[in-house]
Amino acid sequence: MADQPLTDWDSDLFDCCEDAQTCCYGFWCGPCLACTVSGRFGESLWLPLCDMCVDKMISPAALSLRVAMRHKYGIKGSLCKDIVATSCCPTCVWCQMYRELKHRKKSPVVINMEVQSPVNMQPHPMMAVPPQPVFNR
Repeated sequence: MADQPLTDWDSDLFDCCEDAQTCCYGFWCGPCLACTVSGRFGESLWLPLCDMCVDKMISPAALSLRVAMRHKYGIKGSLCKDIVATSCCPTCVWCQMYRELKHRKKSPVVINMEVQSPVNMQPHPMMAVPPQPVFNR
């Protein structure tokens, strides 16, 4: 990603009103949302359970996935900002990452092309001249 310019997150950390469905998912079932984000990003579905097993101020799974997502997609930020975000509101971080994955995983545009029939490039057969008899003298 070093060759491409860095971009911003598709949505801000506190943009829950932009996607109410994701916000509700994170509020009512935060662990389920975290597992969904982890799985969709290609990590173990159970990675967020580490956050529940650790007496912490910072959610290690949320922090590590946020940093990995920033690096994979070339998103602006720093480790310090990621630590602040995950310690202030880990649920908002999971929601933001979910929205980012939804944005990145949009269905690609499919273009249907009509297959054209092949063009015959061989010349038309020429009339063959019957062979002339050879006479020996």
